Amino acid sequence: MAHILYVALGGAIGASMRYLVSMAMLRLFGSNIPWGTFTVNVLGSFAMGVLVEVLTRRLGGSQELRLLIATGFLGGFTTFSAFSLDVVFLWERGSGMAASVYAISSVVLSIAALFAGLALCRAWA
Repeated sequence: MAHILYVALGGAIGASMRYLVSMAMLRLFGSNIPWGTFTVNVLGSFAMGVLVEVLTRRLGGSQELRLLIATGFLGGFTTFSAFSLDVVFLWERGSGMAASVYAISSVVLSIAALFAGLALCRAWA
């Protein structure tokens, strides 16, 4: 149960930060391009890289700290960071083809699924 609380706390903070960053980008650059989403995805992926290398590999961070920061905070900030980590892990394990297929198919199928969901709901309206 404690693990869920770590994830929930980190997620609440991460989601709040995503909102604040998105609003700041909207004010700075306008709404022509989704700069908020772009910014949190890039920052979240960078933070995940730093977290994995420093906290996990060099400092041996506890499971609770990883749940709070990686799963909770970065998961709430952007799930793209977890996706990016999965791609990098596949690549580093020598599975370059699997990493490429996973990355491309995840992006293409996720966008297609969003279109399908929109179409389904619009057809019912």
